[in-house]
Amino acid sequence: VLGFVGAITALLTTLPQRVQSPIFKGILVVLTIGLFSEILSDRLRDLISLGFSRVIFRGKALQVLSASVLFLLTAGLDVLRSSREGVFQSRKAGWTEQQNKYFRYGTLGGGILLLFVLPLFLGTYLSEVINNVGIFILMGLGLNIVVGFAGLLDLGYVAFFAIGSYTMAVLTTQGELGVVGMTFWQALPISVFFSAAAGIILGVPVLRMRGDYLAIVTLGFGEIIRILALSDLLKPLIGGAQGVLRIPKPPLGNTALVQPEQFYYIVLGGCLLAWFVSSRLSESRLGRQWQAMREDEDVAEAMGIRLVTTKLLAFGVGAAFSGLAGALFASKLTSIFPHSFKLEISINVLSLIIIGGIGSLPGVVVGALILVGLPELLREFAEYRLLMYGALLVVMMLAKPEGFIPSAIRKRELTAFEDETVPGEAQMETAGD
Repeated sequence: VLGFVGAITALLTTLPQRVQSPIFKGILVVLTIGLFSEILSDRLRDLISLGFSRVIFRGKALQVLSASVLFLLTAGLDVLRSSREGVFQSRKAGWTEQQNKYFRYGTLGGGILLLFVLPLFLGTYLSEVINNVGIFILMGLGLNIVVGFAGLLDLGYVAFFAIGSYTMAVLTTQGELGVVGMTFWQALPISVFFSAAAGIILGVPVLRMRGDYLAIVTLGFGEIIRILALSDLLKPLIGGAQGVLRIPKPPLGNTALVQPEQFYYIVLGGCLLAWFVSSRLSESRLGRQWQAMREDEDVAEAMGIRLVTTKLLAFGVGAAFSGLAGALFASKLTSIFPHSFKLEISINVLSLIIIGGIGSLPGVVVGALILVGLPELLREFAEYRLLMYGALLVVMMLAKPEGFIPSAIRKRELTAFEDETVPGEAQMETAGD
């Protein structure tokens, strides 16, 4: 069977590009829907009817007829898109600035509207998965500022996540540690402030460190925070190994947002706010200073950039986003424990911005969907899901080492590097000719 599949794949690669594209996209869509057939069949049964679900799916797999129709529909739409793309681009080239603005705003408004109605189609389980993805998107956007924009390798990023979580937990808990009794909305800005302050405090002693040394120091800071949370020293304040329990859900008026479909909008609001701030900062003077410092600190300082202020702002803003994610995390789970803030969290967040594309805001979203959402959706494969997950990551790193959606600057840098010709090689080629 594998030999037959290999022969078919080799045959497809010999076809023209205009024929390859619809065939491969049709196969990809069929395989993707077939992979998540159990989840999709449950959602179709709840949204439409059991009979409609059985028309498309049979048990945990696609029906042969529905798979064929899906393949033909995907391939046909790709052919139609390719044939009409040139016409659309020529028309768009003649648009005025006002028409281009309306098109951008219309696309943005349609995307935001889709995000707001998404829980109506996802259901409880998928909404919970999206909430987890959203929390990692928040952390990814913060670490993207520190690593992607400013070039500061921070392996202790989970510390700010823990500080935000514990601040929210201690200020709002209704358990034995509850002496403040704040609401979620009252404690949220305090959690963000404490995390940002911790980021600035961490930045002060590491101002002159770079590369591996900075990574080791920040890693140690993250471990210090975790051990302090686990120790008996702070047990009267934050519960020690027993953690903090009975953290209330965020209220909206007199209603607590208990269901994942309701909590989704809190996470969405945080992600949209972080995206807006990150996009504005990336295009601002401060964002340019971060990028200059990332390329070469000595040259940036010689050009008049104050490295102390610039680094502290990067640590502070990134830590604030992580603290916001931590506050949402504590309120979502209603209980937190020290083992939730291990080094693996920092590694996962760093991995998702590398996989999505360092310095790219859409890349953070894609990386979170792949690293956080995909393992959750592949739980039906039990012990094989991590094997499939690892195989997909290896294929991705070989096929797109720059990330799925790299930033424009990063893409130009990699392209320029690949196009460079070594002088010695050029001379050898000339001598050989």
